[in-house]
Amino acid sequence: MKKRSNSPPPKPKAEYDGDTGKVISTGSTLLDLAISGGRIRGGGIPVGILVEIFGPSGSGKTVLLSEIAGAVQRQGGQVMFHDPEARLNKQFSRMFGLDTDTMDYSRPDTVPEVFTAIRNWSPGWTSIKDVKVEDMIKQIKEPRKGINPHTKIHGIFADSLAALSTDMEMDKEGDKMGMRRAKEFSEELRKTCRIITRENYLMVCSNQVRQNIEPHGQKLKSPGGEAMSFYSSLRLNTNFATRIPKIKQVVSHKDRDVERVIGVNIEVYVFKSSVWSPYRTAPLTILFDYGIDDIRQNLQFIKQYSKNPWYAVKSKKLDQSMEKSIALVETDESLVIELHNEVIDLWEDIESKFKSNRKPKQR
Repeated sequence: MKKRSNSPPPKPKAEYDGDTGKVISTGSTLLDLAISGGRIRGGGIPVGILVEIFGPSGSGKTVLLSEIAGAVQRQGGQVMFHDPEARLNKQFSRMFGLDTDTMDYSRPDTVPEVFTAIRNWSPGWTSIKDVKVEDMIKQIKEPRKGINPHTKIHGIFADSLAALSTDMEMDKEGDKMGMRRAKEFSEELRKTCRIITRENYLMVCSNQVRQNIEPHGQKLKSPGGEAMSFYSSLRLNTNFATRIPKIKQVVSHKDRDVERVIGVNIEVYVFKSSVWSPYRTAPLTILFDYGIDDIRQNLQFIKQYSKNPWYAVKSKKLDQSMEKSIALVETDESLVIELHNEVIDLWEDIESKFKSNRKPKQR
C-alpha cells in the first residue's frame, strides 16, 4: 500500500512571470490595471520580477519609482534604494511615504556595486534585539534566506541605471570603446535575476533614453546595452501626454491673475510585459507637491464612458467642476474606495468585450 506524503503538493508553474499572490500598486489604478488587470482583480506589479521604467527627462520616472518604493514600505517590506544620480532628498521621499532612515540607501558609482549589494542582501534582519538565537543560527547556515524572507515584499530600486559607470571608465584611460558598461550589465543581470525570482524581491530601475543611431528600429533606446530589455519582465515607457501635457493653475493676487505650472499629464505605455498582455496605455496626472493624482484620473475615466455632464461615484452626483469633485471624494474615505472599485468594474466590463470567442486551435 502506497504511503501518503504529508508534504504539500508542488506549486503549479505560473502562466506568466511574477507572483500575483503578492502585488504592489504603482499609485495609479489605471496603470495597475494596464499591467495585470486581466490576471488579478485590480492589477498591480507582481513580485519576483525585474521592472524597467524609461523615458525622457521630466516624464515622471522618479515619481513612479518612488510611489512603488513607498508602497513596499507601507506593506512592511524593506527597501534597498540605489541613487547613483545622488538626487533623492528626504523632503521628496516623505511625499511618497518613504523613510530614508530605515531603508538601505546608497550612492553607487559602478554597475557591479549595485548587483553585488543585491546578492549579499538579507532584508529579513531587523535589529539584533529582535533576533532569536535559533533564527541567528538559521541565518548562519542559510545566509541568503534571512528571517522569514517571504512573509513580506522587499523591494530594490535604482534611479537611474544610466548614471552608473564602470571601473574602466573611472580610470585615467577610460572606456575607449564604450562597451564595458553593456558587458557588465549582461554579466551582473545573468547572475542576479534568478536571486530576484527565488527570493520574491521586486526590483524596479529607472533609465534614461538616447537617440538610436541605427537607421532601423526604435528612434529612442535606453543606454547600457540590450541586457536590461531582455531580462526585464516588465518595461514601462513614460512620456508626456500629447494633449495638455502641463497642468496650470491661475490665482488672483492684488487684482492680477498669476499663472503657474503645478503638474504634468503623462502617459505610461506597457512597452514589454511577461506579466500579462503588453502594449496598453494608462494616463497619469502628476502634481509636483502631491505625486500621482489617482482620484483625478479615476473621476475622468468614469466620466469619459458616461453621458453624465457631472462627475459622479456610483449613483452619488458630485459636481461639474473637477476640483470640487476631488474635494468631495477626499472628505469621505468610503467614496475613495467606491471610486476605485467602480473604475475596476468599468475597466473589466470594457476588457470583456475584447475576449476571443474562438475555439482553441487544434495542435
